[in-house]
Amino acid sequence: MAKSRMIRHGSRLVALSTASLGLVAAMAVPAAAEDGPTREQLIADCASGEGKCTFNEPTLGKAFLGDFRQVSNSLYNCSTSDATQSMGWSDTVGSTDSAGVSVTAGGKIAGLIDLSVTATYSHTWSSSHTENSSLNMTVKPGEVGWISRAQVMQTVSGTWQTHYDSPKWDHYYWFVPDTVTGPAPNGTDGQSNAVTVKTRKMTTAEKNSCSAEAKKGQAFVVKR
Repeated sequence: MAKSRMIRHGSRLVALSTASLGLVAAMAVPAAAEDGPTREQLIADCASGEGKCTFNEPTLGKAFLGDFRQVSNSLYNCSTSDATQSMGWSDTVGSTDSAGVSVTAGGKIAGLIDLSVTATYSHTWSSSHTENSSLNMTVKPGEVGWISRAQVMQTVSGTWQTHYDSPKWDHYYWFVPDTVTGPAPNGTDGQSNAVTVKTRKMTTAEKNSCSAEAKKGQAFVVKR
């Protein structure tokens, strides 16, 4: 988030009551770019604890199904008939903020978002989700197969409030908006996680490699 989008509050103030903080917020003006920190610096201070931070007024977006991605090894069918095999898969989906930075599971940032969402919506928020299982897959001759999975995702938008014990960049308070996209529980807003088998034709190079493996007596080859 550009520095011009940030708002500074409470310059040279030692303590504020709830009412007076609201007055300061109402009277605040955007800080000039040269006056303040970058968004990354403020979030880093929240993560390190140097800034006393809260994630205010969280708003959950409508859940959606994320992109499919490969979660298993690949099965190359080097034989002349269909090949069937049970394939294990594992998938871990994390969260990213509006700048595309990972929100680490178990970190301070994730904890502050969870605290805010739990207080507002009475259910927990998780920055990471892991699932694993196995699936029988059938691959036709000359094709490659793999397992793909898509996770239900959801955004949570809010404003980081950073308070410093001593003025930093000449102010005690800085505010910056943020949106974090992360995994949501299966079934959220009617959306369901999806697991599917996908296949494609082998490339010429893969066919050549597959032929060499077939000569060794391997009907199909499992590769990462």
